[in-house]
Amino acid sequence: MSIVCPLFSGSEGNSIYIENNGVSFLVDIGRSCKQIEKSIIQNGFNPGKIEYILITHEHVDHVRGLRIFAKKYNSKIYASEGTIKELEKKQILDEKIRYECINLSGTKIGETEINPFEISHDCAQGYGYSILFDDSKVKISVCSDLGIISNDIFNSISDSNLVVIESNHDIEMLKKGPYPFFLKKRILSDIGHLSNESCAKLLPKLASNGTKRFILYHLSSNNNTPEIAYESSDFSLKSNGMYNCELYVAPKSNLGELRVEI
Repeated sequence: MSIVCPLFSGSEGNSIYIENNGVSFLVDIGRSCKQIEKSIIQNGFNPGKIEYILITHEHVDHVRGLRIFAKKYNSKIYASEGTIKELEKKQILDEKIRYECINLSGTKIGETEINPFEISHDCAQGYGYSILFDDSKVKISVCSDLGIISNDIFNSISDSNLVVIESNHDIEMLKKGPYPFFLKKRILSDIGHLSNESCAKLLPKLASNGTKRFILYHLSSNNNTPEIAYESSDFSLKSNGMYNCELYVAPKSNLGELRVEI
């Protein structure tokens, strides 16, 4: 059995727990080590069993707890070469932490295939990840912090059993909101964040290729609400005849209310 459990989601920090047949790892660790530990335990898991951590990019809301957690639990870190270099510059990584660069050809950890794909975001070298568990033939993809969905991204995440997908902002809320112009421009750009509208447009295409479970992720606290994000994607799926999909919204802080088993 595979389990996907978003621990934290949003601008204050992001982290996803994934488990398959006893092998546990995290995608990002954007809250403090203490907060991550507490969330893992509250959701019924053991932080001491986190063997691997996949990092999407170096922004603080994705790496805040990385250094302390990795040292405490000896978890091995995987990230792009560009991200690794930035983490070394920030002194988050050192010789006491196990880490490895991963390129677009991917890597295999036991029976698990890790297949990265490039994302369009204002960071050094951002990755999304498609994770294939060979023993169960389950494929899970995490696609967040990106301005656009390229053909390469779409092809990488197609045929997933579950996709964690960014639904960051409502465009009108963002335009009318308090953010300064330069920040609005950044978020709306091709290296910014995926809007509800862009996310909703993508889901029926993925559903047509076999994906039936979606978790909406990395929602803005200021320019979105869980209800608006859900309604946008739900309407898009149903208006395209996709009535048999499971759609969830990752909570800002998961206190045990969301875990998806496959």
